[in-house]
Amino acid sequence: MSTGPRVPAVRFLGVSARLRPRHLTVIALATLAALTVAVISAGVGDYHIPPARVVAVLLGRGDPMEELVLTTIRLPRVLLGLIVGAALGVSGAVTQATARNALASPDLLGVSAGAGVGAVTVIVIGGPAGSGLLRSIGVPAAALAGATLAAAAVLLVLRTTGTDGLRPLLVGVGVSAFLSGIVSWLMVAATIDDAARATVWLTGTLNGRSWPEVWSSAAALAVVTLPLAVLAPRLLTLRLGVDVARGLGLATGRTRTMLLLTAVILAGATTAVAGPIGFVALVVPHLARLATGAAGPPLAASAVIGALLLVSADLVARTAFAPIQIPTGAVTAFVGAPFLIWLIVRNRRGVLS
Repeated sequence: MSTGPRVPAVRFLGVSARLRPRHLTVIALATLAALTVAVISAGVGDYHIPPARVVAVLLGRGDPMEELVLTTIRLPRVLLGLIVGAALGVSGAVTQATARNALASPDLLGVSAGAGVGAVTVIVIGGPAGSGLLRSIGVPAAALAGATLAAAAVLLVLRTTGTDGLRPLLVGVGVSAFLSGIVSWLMVAATIDDAARATVWLTGTLNGRSWPEVWSSAAALAVVTLPLAVLAPRLLTLRLGVDVARGLGLATGRTRTMLLLTAVILAGATTAVAGPIGFVALVVPHLARLATGAAGPPLAASAVIGALLLVSADLVARTAFAPIQIPTGAVTAFVGAPFLIWLIVRNRRGVLS
């Protein structure tokens, strides 16, 4: 007996995936929108370049001045916005699906605060040398290490308290507050120059970023893509509940650890290069879920919607008060903070799980 139209499936590296038309439509439209905003953003600035000329430069048909402006100043920033947005979107989707909690996201679970402690520590200890090799290598490495340790601490506490309701948020707020206190102490102990460098990093911005940050964040996204492709079917099983997943033969403890590790790597690596850009990982999975009508946060849709959201936020940050540039994190917080309040209200009514 027919139960409806058959959804086509593809297989890659032994992993099968269903190609649902609505999902594909959302992904295609979001990708087109993200690329359009990226082209517009690349042309905006004191030296204006029309979108058609931006495309011409990318195709190798631009003049030397246009190529210089795009390749050395604007293109790294735009590409980093796309990559960081995609990574944060996937990280948030994995976290929410694994924890089965709509309020779970890496930045609310102490990842950003942990990265801040690591980065500021290196900046303050490094002193003047922090602007050289130590800053370019030590700060991202320390931020990633701090993010990982903070996430591990939060997950350790959640193993004893559970992940229901507002518990992940409350535990994350507590750990973040403790780590923020450490950052405040470091800022007080730092010199004026070190404090200024630390403040620039802590604002969460794509301003002043260059190709090394693009390559490192792209490498982090590429490294976790294959493990996530293998783990994606297990993530669907976890959405049914721990008891059901165990009954189906899934090693839930190891699977959840591996999934959360990929989420932390993505969030930590992007925070290390762009600073703490909040609320993207929280908001994007919900937008992807609403757009696709999926039962849980879809990974591919979260990636492209995350890229679209962050590159759009960065364009607003550059142009809203031009020539003054505001931090990209300020724009995402302006949108994300009310969204978090809305989620908390709906969660108290039992609408979210």
